Amino acid sequence: MDPATNLPKRTHSRVSMLDPAAQIEIVAFEWVPDFAQGHVRDLRPRWACEEAGLPYRERLISVMDKPAWYFDEQPWGQVPALRHGDLHVFESGATLLHLGEKSETLLPRDAARRSEAISWLFAAFNTVEPPLMEYGNVTLFAAGEEWAKLRLPSLEAFIRTRLAPLERRLATSEWLGEALTIADIAMVSALRALEDSDLLAEHSATFAYVERGKARPAFQRAIADQLAAFARHPQPQMEGA
Repeated sequence: MDPATNLPKRTHSRVSMLDPAAQIEIVAFEWVPDFAQGHVRDLRPRWACEEAGLPYRERLISVMDKPAWYFDEQPWGQVPALRHGDLHVFESGATLLHLGEKSETLLPRDAARRSEAISWLFAAFNTVEPPLMEYGNVTLFAAGEEWAKLRLPSLEAFIRTRLAPLERRLATSEWLGEALTIADIAMVSALRALEDSDLLAEHSATFAYVERGKARPAFQRAIADQLAAFARHPQPQMEGA
């Protein structure tokens, strides 16, 4: 962390791909509460663009007062959404697939490796991430509530069943495939929900995998740019405050 800004130090091995003239546009929030900063899902396509060397621009919207036009682009008003010329996609998984099609760095062209990457991509979103989202709800938003205390032991046990196959895979492989792909961007991003949990620490290979992902210069540039946007925009004033 840079003590002057409280942001990750920018890695200078390559200039950030953030470019106001870029064809690729990623919609992101201009501010979110502290607990969410560094975890908002526009980080995923930002990271993908950095890995592939794809210039992108950001379009920032308010999380508190989302513009009416945005619901035509993202029905639930979530981020990210992505525009690339006349093409428009929403949901972070869809943005990763779109960017993967633009770069063999992100999605191999070899049929077998490509199928493997897509399978792990969907595993990240459909098998691994849902219980981790519930874990965040139980341990953060509902912490202290009786139902959450009762739910936590069985939820932790279930999460271990999701982490065990990953642990076996990553015990013998640096990434989910031969090299980092959009599947790893999705999986590392999902697993970061457990960063402060013993659940991740007790799976040493998976823990090391997440640390490898976070240490990549492309990840560091992506998260620095996301946090820089938050730093430029003060917390919005709440009504009645």
